[in-house]
Amino acid sequence: MDPITQLAVLFEDNHIIAINKQCGDIVQGDKTGDKTLGDDVKEYLKKQYNKPGNVFLGVTHRLDRPTSGAVLFARTSKALTRLNEMFQEDRAIRKTYWAVVDKKPAIVSGQLEHWLVRDTKQNKSFAYANERKESKKAILTYRYLASSDRFHLIEIELHTGRHHQIRAQLAAIGLHIKGDLKYGFPRSNSDGGIHLHARKIEFTHPVNGEEVTIVAPPPNDPVWNYFIQVIKG
Repeated sequence: MDPITQLAVLFEDNHIIAINKQCGDIVQGDKTGDKTLGDDVKEYLKKQYNKPGNVFLGVTHRLDRPTSGAVLFARTSKALTRLNEMFQEDRAIRKTYWAVVDKKPAIVSGQLEHWLVRDTKQNKSFAYANERKESKKAILTYRYLASSDRFHLIEIELHTGRHHQIRAQLAAIGLHIKGDLKYGFPRSNSDGGIHLHARKIEFTHPVNGEEVTIVAPPPNDPVWNYFIQVIKG
């Protein structure tokens, strides 16, 4: 954790910086007007490198506010342009998530394909088996990892980037993420977050061409800590 702004910096070079986002942080400004993670990163860079004036920072992707985990920012316009192109290409950037859910999936690994319709008034997406008006195709693969006495950990790889995709697709097969009231879990978490974590980002560096793997430790709470110990064991 960086002492300057309490940011958890996962990776940093001249072109990109990755942060382990906390539940409740917003990546980019919204109607709440709350301070963003991007604002915090700019402050960090300004102080860390004694930069006068405005600091360039490009948002390459977003995580839902109640979600935690790895978020990648561009520090140069060259990196931003290339990362934006990579995020639009299928499988150019591999994004792996962990989710703690209320049921063990009936099939322990597989691929989910749905058509998602976004309801902007409810700020929610609905998953359907067949294409509908204004729907977008959503694809992910998942595998079951471990269980506690009450919860189950699954790992997810996203192949498309849709609004609330993981939350909506898991709910469509009867799995509800711990704390996620919006998608069917009965109780909220005390911090207002949900147990969905962007665990890993893998990609080819947009400037130097090297392979980069960024892994984000989950939040420090009893449920996440339990599963970390089980997997390590």
